Amino acid sequence: MEHHQAIILDTDILSDQKYTLKQVRFRADGREQQREVYVRPNSATVLPYDPARQTVLLIRQFRLPTFLNGNGDGYLTECCAGVLEEGETPEACIRREAIEELGYCLEQLEKVMESYMSPASVTELVHYFIAPYDTSMKVSEGGGLAAENEFIEVLELSMAEALDGVAQGTIRDAKTILLLQHLSIKHPLS
Repeated sequence: MEHHQAIILDTDILSDQKYTLKQVRFRADGREQQREVYVRPNSATVLPYDPARQTVLLIRQFRLPTFLNGNGDGYLTECCAGVLEEGETPEACIRREAIEELGYCLEQLEKVMESYMSPASVTELVHYFIAPYDTSMKVSEGGGLAAENEFIEVLELSMAEALDGVAQGTIRDAKTILLLQHLSIKHPLS
C-alpha cells in the first residue's frame, strides 16, 4: 500500500493549560480526518538495578487518571520518569529526575529503546534507560520536588518481587513493565 505525505488542513486549540490539547483536521491516505491531539513534551524513564543484590528502584505516587479509571486508591508503582526540559537531552533529564525522585546519582545509563505510548492521541516520545546502581550512589532520600507537587515514595524491590507485581497486576504502568521485562531478558539478575 502506497502512503502519501499527510497534510494538516486546520488546527484549533481546545485547551492550553500545562500542555496543549488540539483538534487537528488533516488529510492522510486519501481521506480527510479529524482527531484530538494532546501535545506533550518528550520524556525519559529509567529502571535502576543492583546486580549484586538483585534489586530494582521504583517509585509509588498518586496518578489521578488511573484513579478515575478504576485504580482503587489511585497509587501506581512505576519507574522514575520525567519530561525533557527545553534543549535537554534524555540522559540529562533522567539523571536529574533520578536525583529528585529516587535520591540516587546514576552514572552509567544504557539506552534501551524509544516508544510512543499512546500514539492515537498523545505526541510524547518516551526514551527508556536502565542503569546499574549501588548504595554508594545515594545522595538524598528522594521523594520528588514539593514545588512540583510531587510526593513520591521510593521503593527498593527484589527483581523477583517486581516481576511478580507485573504477573499479579499490582504493577500496571506500561513503561515499567517494558523495562522490567527488558531487564529480565537482557540482564538477568539471577
